[in-house]
Amino acid sequence: MKLSVLDQSVISKGATAPTALRNTLKLAQLTEELGYTRFWVAEHHNSNGIAGSSPEVLISHIASCTKQIIVGSGGVLLPQYSPYKIAENFKVLEALFPNRIDLGIGRSPGGSATTRIALTDGLRKSLNEFPRQLRDLQAFLLNDVPADHPYESVNAYPVSSRVPDIWMLGITHRGARLAAEYGTAFTYGHFITPVNGQSALNFYYENFQPSPLLEKPKANVCVFVVCASTQEKAEELALSQDMWLLAIEKGLDTQIMSIEEAKRIPLTSADIVKIQENRKRMIIGTPQKVKEDILRLSERYRTDEFMIINNVYIFQDKMETYTLLAEAFL
Repeated sequence: MKLSVLDQSVISKGATAPTALRNTLKLAQLTEELGYTRFWVAEHHNSNGIAGSSPEVLISHIASCTKQIIVGSGGVLLPQYSPYKIAENFKVLEALFPNRIDLGIGRSPGGSATTRIALTDGLRKSLNEFPRQLRDLQAFLLNDVPADHPYESVNAYPVSSRVPDIWMLGITHRGARLAAEYGTAFTYGHFITPVNGQSALNFYYENFQPSPLLEKPKANVCVFVVCASTQEKAEELALSQDMWLLAIEKGLDTQIMSIEEAKRIPLTSADIVKIQENRKRMIIGTPQKVKEDILRLSERYRTDEFMIINNVYIFQDKMETYTLLAEAFL
């Protein structure tokens, strides 16, 4: 089993964005020592509780402070940007850190409608352009733009011996279909919705078309995990993550609250139902229980790699989850 990391650089209440970013680096260094395969950073905008708004900058910093772990994006929001500029950014990263860069891309708008317009500098871009943008991104990475393309004379530099792996992030058949059709690796976001995973991954495996970037299908699954020495402690640690998700879904403060504050928040019956639903996106428990649950998901999703995301209040507790998992698996 391969274990990897998705980190969102979430800010705990009472802390600061610089602290969150420093903790992201510390987590990358720790998980590299523990034997994790890759470390991805996310892209979020207009959020007071998430410091990671520029994955390319974070990737460069993390890769320069680590030695071998693969570093990537989970993911760059392609609809908001120029495929050419993304190709340039990641070819520079690949030249700086050979064989260590992943280019994860997503179709998400990245925030509210106003936030998205700010990202595109007022240009109203259709999400329906995503397949064309993906095709252009691959062409620019490979310097293989078709002769009849408007940008046929434009090359993305620098040229290096290889280009980053492309990972399509998805939570529906749409993402699986695009990954299969364009021959990219595929990441399923169980941590966002566990409902469509098995059918989406089955579709991907069965319909994958080889590409110049990838000969055979390659997939992983991202899941929330909270692990501790006892089930009771793990359940308690997960409370701050429960309330963080609930706040995000209500459009409220997205900084992570302490367990003590989480216990004081009055919950409606609808809140309780929502928390129970969100728990399906998580694995919570002792190392043995978490290992058993991941192995079951491995059979269900037909993958041997899981990306672990953990957003609890105290950073030391977060590091413990990754340490205990490594001891159980690696």
